[in-house]
Amino acid sequence: MHAVASATDTPTTSSSNRYRWRVVDIVVAAVLGVAVGLLFWFWNGVGYGWFEVMDAATPGLGGFAVGIWLIGGVIGGLVIRKPGAALLVEVVAAVVSMIIGNVWGASTLLSGLVQGLGAELIFAVFLYRRFGIGVAALAGVGAGVAAWIFELFFGSSPNIAKTLEFNLIYLGAIIVSGIALAGVVGWLLVRALAKTGALSRFAAGREQADEV
Repeated sequence: MHAVASATDTPTTSSSNRYRWRVVDIVVAAVLGVAVGLLFWFWNGVGYGWFEVMDAATPGLGGFAVGIWLIGGVIGGLVIRKPGAALLVEVVAAVVSMIIGNVWGASTLLSGLVQGLGAELIFAVFLYRRFGIGVAALAGVGAGVAAWIFELFFGSSPNIAKTLEFNLIYLGAIIVSGIALAGVVGWLLVRALAKTGALSRFAAGREQADEV
């Protein structure tokens, strides 16, 4: 899977209301954020265990587990398709994960903010007009690189104090994970959700209906 925008990435219909948030957008973004936050809570145990095992085998490979923690921004952007959606869903998910309880505490909110901005930047580059699997993969990469930069300088043990080899391996692992677990899995989850009819008031849902 290449992290590039494919020819099948579908532009949304031009409209003067493209960037205007509706009440339903806000409600669905909040619901998605809570749902992803619960996923984060689950992954905090399973994914962090995987992270530690991989890191013990080869320092830096723990990055392969990071992708699920990046998925909120990808899903938010793919569903809502408006400025701020990727950021909002990722931040709400981070808050839910923090409230339920995890080992990172308040820094979870900062991580969510940075990761959401990373995904948001990719959707903005495409002017919130393209939402295919290629753009989803790039959004996962954007969130992952943002997370890598954040961890380089912040946290209980900033990665800048570690070796160059570790940081390069970690960056590569996060990029792969961002493509696969955040981008591709996020895109597939949105398509699956659209098939249920739950997204009928969104372009993502209407596009899926048109394919049937």
